[in-house]
Amino acid sequence: MKKGHGFTLVELMVVMTIIALLISVVVPDYIGKMRRAEEAVLQQNLTVMRESLDKHYADTGRYPGSLEELVAKHYLRAIPKDPFTQSAATWVAVPPQDNRKGNVWDVKSSAKGYERY
Repeated sequence: MKKGHGFTLVELMVVMTIIALLISVVVPDYIGKMRRAEEAVLQQNLTVMRESLDKHYADTGRYPGSLEELVAKHYLRAIPKDPFTQSAATWVAVPPQDNRKGNVWDVKSSAKGYERY
């Protein structure tokens, strides 16, 4: 009697089921960790830009007219990218609520669900 040298269909199905179970556990955890990492980058970028806004106000007595002014006056090397939109042009500039001079008092993300940062 000749002995086969391959895997049976049942053995392949068992292996595929085990792999599918492992993937179903690992992928959601990976996605959650990626989201938390993007949130940490967002918080860091906002902190850096807000500190630059405060330094500009302390130096000049007014808030900048735009985020680009922070780069032009060397408060920032470059406007960082929003990690959720992958663009530096999607930040939302918040003007001062009182009669202070300037157009950018605060900055927020335009990404849906992250406006609270």
